[in-house]
Order: sequence, then structure tokens, then C-alpha cells
Amino acid sequence: MIIKPLYDYLVVDTEDKKETTKSGFILPSASESKYAAAIVKAVGAGGKLYGNEVSVTVKVGDKVLFTADSAQKIKIDGEEFTIIRQSDVIAVIE
Repeated sequence: MIIKPLYDYLVVDTEDKKETTKSGFILPSASESKYAAAIVKAVGAGGKLYGNEVSVTVKVGDKVLFTADSAQKIKIDGEEFTIIRQSDVIAVIE
């Protein structure tokens, strides 16, 4: 399935890291970081948003760091997507 974001939205592939103990128990999400890393899979085209011009500066394939609580996870036809805004990106990791 192809999903095309609008404006400054990005579709990203998050690097889900589930921490487990030596015996195999998955640690609760309370231990998760406030930040997450992901690879950009699709970007919006920018444009006018609320009267302001928005340009997209990240590219498909960039690895980005963003605030984890800003991500929106959606499921379409059984496939999970993570969508964030470019303004939630803290850094591009090279």
C-alpha cells in the first residue's frame, strides 16, 4: 500500500526496540525513551498551512530523531504506519 502524506507530515518506519530481561520478559513501556529514531519513508509536499508557507526539508531515506509522544500510529489493511509532523523532528542523524 502507498500512503502519501500532506503538508509537512512524514511517514516514518520506527525502529521498535523492545527491551527484555535475560529470562525473556518484555519491560513495560514506562522505561521507553522520550525520543525515537526512524527512517523517513514518505514526505508531504509542503504548501500553505494556516496561512504560512511550509517547506519540507527532510528527504525520503533520512534517519530522524523525534519526540516519541508526537507520533500517530495508524493501521490500514493490517499494515501499521507511523506519521509525524516535520516540526516534531529534532534532528537528522547522519
